[in-house]
Amino acid sequence: MAGGGTEEIDVNYERKVDAMDSLAGYHDDIDNRRRRTRLIIAVVLIVVALAAAWFAFSSGKGGGAATAGGAPGAAGKGGESAPNVTVMIPGRQSVQATISANGTIAARREMPIGIAGEGGQVVRVLVEPGQWVGAGQTLAVIDRAVQTQQASALAASIRVAQADASLAQAELERAEALVSRGFISKADMDRKRATRDAANARVRVAQAQHAEAQARNSRLNIVAPAAGLVLTRQVEPGQVVGAGSGVLFRMARGGEMEMMAQMAEADLQRVPVGTRATVTPVGTDLNIAGQVWQVSPVINADTRQGMVRIAIPYSSALRPGGFADARLVAGSAEAPLLPESAVQSGPEGNFVLVVGKDNKIERKPVKVGTVSDDGVSIASGLTGNERVVVLAGAFLNVGDTVKPVLQKSSQ
Repeated sequence: MAGGGTEEIDVNYERKVDAMDSLAGYHDDIDNRRRRTRLIIAVVLIVVALAAAWFAFSSGKGGGAATAGGAPGAAGKGGESAPNVTVMIPGRQSVQATISANGTIAARREMPIGIAGEGGQVVRVLVEPGQWVGAGQTLAVIDRAVQTQQASALAASIRVAQADASLAQAELERAEALVSRGFISKADMDRKRATRDAANARVRVAQAQHAEAQARNSRLNIVAPAAGLVLTRQVEPGQVVGAGSGVLFRMARGGEMEMMAQMAEADLQRVPVGTRATVTPVGTDLNIAGQVWQVSPVINADTRQGMVRIAIPYSSALRPGGFADARLVAGSAEAPLLPESAVQSGPEGNFVLVVGKDNKIERKPVKVGTVSDDGVSIASGLTGNERVVVLAGAFLNVGDTVKPVLQKSSQ
């Protein structure tokens, strides 16, 4: 009985274990079914979304084709609808023909100033670069101690000569009083007149020498030959200067400046004297109004360029030797005017895309003229009656069929 009871307990235990295993397997099946159901639902939703998107896209393209009324060229290859492209008919407008150039700033009339006299040691320098001075104003003072003594000696020699001349005149007058009495011969009278005349001549010589010394002394100091702006200073106190010292100061007469621009030979023909220009020094936003006052009569054989000199008023932003850009107004002309987005460039130069026959894209090489805030003028290549692609030209190819949407040209 004891052994039978043990066997019965073992059988019951095995049945319970089998039941628990069956229950666990049942739960695993339920989880797997749930996961498969969720996956199937997700796939169905994705397929439905894709189908809805495709249907909406197809309906939109079909509606666009219906709106076009079935016009020729509206359908592309394979029955697909053509994209909308914004175009404009530019016509011809009056635009200012401008020429861009660059060059350097310089004084229009530069005055190099050096030693005019015999020179000497510099005692004081009275001006600095950037300072305005008047005509005749002293720029530097030269020591004149020796020259002053020489002038004093010459002044004394004048007084000596005048004393001799006065004595000779007195002796002549006394002799004239005695000649009538026969005490003085005519020969003695002639000698006394000659003595008197020689004494007067020595007075004039002494006076001339003194005046010369004073003139030399007045030229010792370095002075401004005309009113203007001091540009450079190459002298310091204590420096000994002379005729070989070279240029000590540079001035711009009246502060007048100019821009010396190099221009191509063809552009020189379009820029007469008097042409208006706008000069912008590098590093600034200034637009300084100027005027062409000289056009070079020769062309550089190596560069095929010539010099144009543009007169501009003084400005603190203008520094001789600096670089500047210039825009010269070379008259006005009738030309098509396009936005910058319509003009493209490639290895062969600038071009635009136009919508030609059957609404197909064509390529037109053009020559660009003036570029301004209003747009880009076309010097050649367009008549102004073409339908020019304004936007998205980079995404189109020659021969593509498009639907042009006209945009009014800006005036």
